[in-house]
Amino acid sequence: MKIYVYGTGCGAGALIDAAMPAERVAAFVDGQAQLNTFLGRPVISPEELAGRKIDLLIVTAHQAERIARELGRLGVDPDRVFYLKNHLAPVDRNRCYALACEALGEDYVNHICCSERLIRVPLRTERETITGPEAESDYVRLKTLEAICERLAAVPGHAAELGVYRGGFARWINLLLPERRLYLFDTFSGFDEAESAGCGAGLVGAHRMTGTERVLSVLPYPERAVIRQGLFPATASGLEGERFALVSLDVDLEESTLAGLRWFLPRMEAGGFLLLHDYNNPMLPGVRRALERYEKELGRLRAVPLCDVNGTLVISV
Repeated sequence: MKIYVYGTGCGAGALIDAAMPAERVAAFVDGQAQLNTFLGRPVISPEELAGRKIDLLIVTAHQAERIARELGRLGVDPDRVFYLKNHLAPVDRNRCYALACEALGEDYVNHICCSERLIRVPLRTERETITGPEAESDYVRLKTLEAICERLAAVPGHAAELGVYRGGFARWINLLLPERRLYLFDTFSGFDEAESAGCGAGLVGAHRMTGTERVLSVLPYPERAVIRQGLFPATASGLEGERFALVSLDVDLEESTLAGLRWFLPRMEAGGFLLLHDYNNPMLPGVRRALERYEKELGRLRAVPLCDVNGTLVISV
């Protein structure tokens, strides 16, 4: 079976780690990939799909509606396309499950396409910034961020993200808080090898597909961003006196998460928020363990878990 996978991010990595070895993938598809290979397989542009024999194309990326239009333009048979990101609309985008079940197994397909579907209910506020298709990638998390930023008007301090990846979430912080300095902490080259030992090859490989130029290119106000590249908390040296109103902590692994909690929470302004991503993600249990260790050391935090795709915990200071 000639199988292609659309995406070279965390979704593709999770697919490979959970359901299908990379050797079965003819090629990964990514219009913005900076490398020619991913997990040892070639990476091609979407345009290169035109005219190819495709038995199954598995779409692991967000923005499925845009991708569906793109694939239609390229003449890809919709009966041979399977969308894993099925949690954002009440209508199933998939036209045929048989090929996906053959390739991935019926249990995996049923789990993905049933447990993650979510019918969106729009947030109603006087002014909305994140609207339409751009809110689809992670609606609950993004619209919660928008509502939180409205409450920060009277709270001083900078914004920061530890674990920037490709800048998808940093982009929204930058858009919603354009007057604030945004510190971006990341290696911008993947996980620390020692800490990620034992993690799935897909997860590790996906996080190598980034870089500072790629991140800055998606920010609406890149001049407000301060890149701090390298391993945290060494990259925070010299910033010990800074104060923060909003922090996104999204590093996936236990020790890095604990280091982020220990460093940022004492430097949060009253009324600020720290968003701990993947707190309820069973694929990344180290995040929850890190929070439990922090609370055992310093006491229980005021926090509310979200029902977003990967289980963010909103910590109120």
